[in-house]
Amino acid sequence: MKEKLLLREMPADSLPRERLLNFGEKALSDQELLAIVLRTGYASQNVMELAGALLQHFSSLYEIKQASLQELKTVKGIGQIKALELKAVLELGWRIQQAQQPKIGRVTSSYDLAQQLILQQKDWHQEHLRALYLNTKNEIIVKKTIFIGSLNQSIAHPREIFRFGVRCSAARILITHNHPSGNPTPSSNDLDFTARLIKCGEMLGIELLDHIITGEKSYISLREEGFWKKINQGT
Repeated sequence: MKEKLLLREMPADSLPRERLLNFGEKALSDQELLAIVLRTGYASQNVMELAGALLQHFSSLYEIKQASLQELKTVKGIGQIKALELKAVLELGWRIQQAQQPKIGRVTSSYDLAQQLILQQKDWHQEHLRALYLNTKNEIIVKKTIFIGSLNQSIAHPREIFRFGVRCSAARILITHNHPSGNPTPSSNDLDFTARLIKCGEMLGIELLDHIITGEKSYISLREEGFWKKINQGT
């Protein structure tokens, strides 16, 4: 009888982990995904063969999901540890499926948000450029510090802001930064940067909702100041 091919003897491009790395998880079969979870086979049976035996025994992933620890252990090569790992992975998958994107507040107006930002940012001695990523209901799904600058200048590129916006499926983005001087009056750099963000957002379909600059006790909302209208008028 032909000797079984051990996992270590299989061509590298046929190993499940290598295939996932090269082609992504969607390209893998149920057997390959199970093999990655199981990690090792036993005796002369490699992990792909063990994954195949598991699928053959239970006939479907649904049956594996419904199986008890004792039922999983009836498959030769599935001991207590592997059975526990399978149950843990299945439970984690179910919890991930049920999980909802967290919400950390909602933007109802620039004024209300600015009052919170002033308290948070008034004592910072360097400029902090932060992005608030919003869903379609203007609920904040992520707050992210994009850049911490020098005493009076922050440097960031729109791609750094919108890259994460695409990743978290944001519908809108709101930008805020502080002026350590205490005076929130926007600089020419602030205005130029905001104009670039507006244009990038229009191209990507992720609206820039506002750019709020905070000082020690006051703020300036470029949206409230009519900056968007000036941009549209080309001034």
